[in-house]
Amino acid sequence: MINIAIVEDDKKYSETLQRYIMRYDQESGTRFNLSVFEDGEDVVTDYKANYDIILMDIEMTFLNGMEAAERIRMVDKDVIIIFITNMPQYAIKGYAVDALDYVLKPINYFAFSQRIDRALTRLRRREKKFISINVKGGKVKIDEDTIYYIESNNHNLIFHTSAGEYTSRMTLREMIEILDDKRFFQCNKCYLINLEYVTSCQESEVIVSKDTLQVSRLRKKALMDALNDYINEVSK
Repeated sequence: MINIAIVEDDKKYSETLQRYIMRYDQESGTRFNLSVFEDGEDVVTDYKANYDIILMDIEMTFLNGMEAAERIRMVDKDVIIIFITNMPQYAIKGYAVDALDYVLKPINYFAFSQRIDRALTRLRRREKKFISINVKGGKVKIDEDTIYYIESNNHNLIFHTSAGEYTSRMTLREMIEILDDKRFFQCNKCYLINLEYVTSCQESEVIVSKDTLQVSRLRKKALMDALNDYINEVSK
């Protein structure tokens, strides 16, 4: 269930957005829990970070959308904000409050659905995925997002993560089948790297977080292609 809020003081546009959400629900099968506010002041009063997406008009009577978004960002860094406006020059300022996008009035369903598609894609990327590995003395649950790279060493895997290092007796092949294949790439027979943490790739070396790792000659082009694909997907 996606928690979505409409903040719009024009009743006509508010009703249009509500119809579009119901239509998107029916066409995509995505389920929305909808809240409607008539002004920016209404949504920020006693605001709790329980929305996934906020569709926010910019021009409103008491508290405009930009000011409302600034106040929301003080307590909620994650909610996806999409501005609704007939003045695109205002919407461009939305980058200051990390707005995902904007929809121009008069609103058409195609433009609206594209923005919702993009918002849902971002939400899916935020969903955490954990792996469980056997370590000496028990098991450890690791968030994939925290893995910098995995090193194969003497039939063991060493997980280099933001929380430290973990060693487990298994193979890279086994781990490749478990991890997200769009994010992780095997740059040689010893290393499986998280593309999110690649900061440089030159000649036969790749820097992952702060560590310099070797890239096999045969894997160099495939690594560059994987990096480009990953960057393009993340920037959508």
